[in-house]
Amino acid sequence: MAGGDELKLLGSWLSPFATRVKLALALKGLSYAEVEEDLCNKSELLLRSNPVHKKVPVLIHNGVPVCESVIIMQYIDEAFAGAGPSLLPLDPHERAVARFWASYIDEKLVIPWVRSFRGTTEEEKSEGLKQAFAAVENLEGALRECSKGKGGFFGGDGIGLVDITLGSLLTWAHAAEVMSGTRIFDPARTPLLAAWMVRFDELDVAKAVLPDVGRMVEFKTKQARALAAARASDSK
Repeated sequence: MAGGDELKLLGSWLSPFATRVKLALALKGLSYAEVEEDLCNKSELLLRSNPVHKKVPVLIHNGVPVCESVIIMQYIDEAFAGAGPSLLPLDPHERAVARFWASYIDEKLVIPWVRSFRGTTEEEKSEGLKQAFAAVENLEGALRECSKGKGGFFGGDGIGLVDITLGSLLTWAHAAEVMSGTRIFDPARTPLLAAWMVRFDELDVAKAVLPDVGRMVEFKTKQARALAAARASDSK
């Protein structure tokens, strides 16, 4: 633990948002206690720590909770500035650009992507996937701009806030390809991002933290079957 600080992470193995925080903590070299939440039966600690959204992840630092994954990562970067690499650039404009793209990933990629496999109609699913692909194409341009030819990451020659925000989704991306053949980072459409994905997957921190793809496929398959059965029951 850094300087006697007590860190506790309330999360779930399948949550990419919790995975982001784990990646940030690992990069900073910070140890923490991990509490696996049952999202169908949330603990009193979670409900008390995040009374507004009642969601994981929550980082509890010396008894004080911090919520929302992107905010938590920035908090970690500031609270433990002397530990490990910085997750954000020093330049104020570059920091603002990184924050913009981190927010863009959640709003313009994650939301429609989730809709593409949870939508109630084929039209809704198709539109969700279309919007997700459009977001990925914009992120291709962002990677070209942010990396500045330094090393193939949004953070230049090292990973930063945007890399972690997007990298936390890679288990989802691999699982989607196994289950449906959908390649969200397609080399034909977005070659820079496809190469970035390979580089990120090979990072030691990614290998240590990202959830197992096989386990995710198994979970998503069961989830899809349960959802289909519930919809069939409701339509009777």
